[in-house]
Amino acid sequence: MKAQLILEDGTIFVGDGFGGHNDTFGEVVFNTGMTGYQEILSDPSYCGQIVMLTYPLIGNYGINRDDFESIIPAVKGFIVKEVCDFPSNWRSEFTMDEYFKMKKIPGISGIDTRKLTRIIRQYGTLKGAICSIESDPAEVLSKLRQTRLPNDQVRRVSTKNAYPSPGRGKRIVVLDFGMKHGILRELNKRGCDVVVVPYHTTADEILQLKPDGVMLTNGPGDPKDVPEGIHTIKQLIGRVPIFGICLGHQLFALASGADTVKMKFGHRGSNHPVKDLATGKVAITSQNHGYTVDVKSIENTRLAITHIALNDGTVEGLKHLDYPVFTVQYHPEASPGPEDANNLFDQFLNMIEAEKQEGSSCLNVQI
Repeated sequence: MKAQLILEDGTIFVGDGFGGHNDTFGEVVFNTGMTGYQEILSDPSYCGQIVMLTYPLIGNYGINRDDFESIIPAVKGFIVKEVCDFPSNWRSEFTMDEYFKMKKIPGISGIDTRKLTRIIRQYGTLKGAICSIESDPAEVLSKLRQTRLPNDQVRRVSTKNAYPSPGRGKRIVVLDFGMKHGILRELNKRGCDVVVVPYHTTADEILQLKPDGVMLTNGPGDPKDVPEGIHTIKQLIGRVPIFGICLGHQLFALASGADTVKMKFGHRGSNHPVKDLATGKVAITSQNHGYTVDVKSIENTRLAITHIALNDGTVEGLKHLDYPVFTVQYHPEASPGPEDANNLFDQFLNMIEAEKQEGSSCLNVQI
């Protein structure tokens, strides 16, 4: 079945459709990871987006039950150079085509993904549509240009109700902006008593759970579209130790008086080098974000930059100079990607323990 990918600038790619037969509209982005397509397609941070994978062969180890980062994929579509019809892996249960048909996610293969990558790198992310070859390109293009990208992605992917993931260790409240299961797995691995709460949970409701620490998760979209999260974080700073990842990192920056800006085409991949400014060490990291903290906006805050991206110098880590809070833009839980920065979860728990032992009065201060 032939399909076409139409971009808002009028560019048209014709290829082979797979997965769902429905038309789809979304922001077209690219990911440079060589593996991990299952985690990518199930990452809630891709809500509202059509993901193009730059690695040419996708689906060769199939889809299995273990590697999902969410139960319900939020991705709008998939673009690949070649999709494997006969995967070879002992864990494989479905082909890409079979799984995408079940979830009604449309895909397109057989197009020039290198050309598409160059277009996005030159002009930035673009709105796009995957549709049937029978669709009139002029009509699709007109509709595409009139389509507004969603700004409520966090509401769509955050848990609707609080739920526990019991453990006998430290009580960690996870503020879910679109949490990847990898974050929960890392906390569970360390014996934490986890309570996951919706993105709009208030600071008072979180503190009633008597947390030892609060985790701010990853999530999709523009952090400025989540004012509830910014307000809650502002009320939590100084009252409980906090660790933020990706969108959680950006929301913490906004809550602390800094600013965020949209990137031209973002960071999406599993090989991004990040330098720890304190140690000088470089970690290869997994990343997925289209917004970044504005460096200049940090100057008049009580924040300090802890990590930077070596590719473009953007902010990759922050800490509060007065309170026990640190955040990173990248994904220490990987899924997919390297686990170079996995010890940040241990640093979080060590920070909690240090605050308990010191009996720091700052944890009772309201700002």
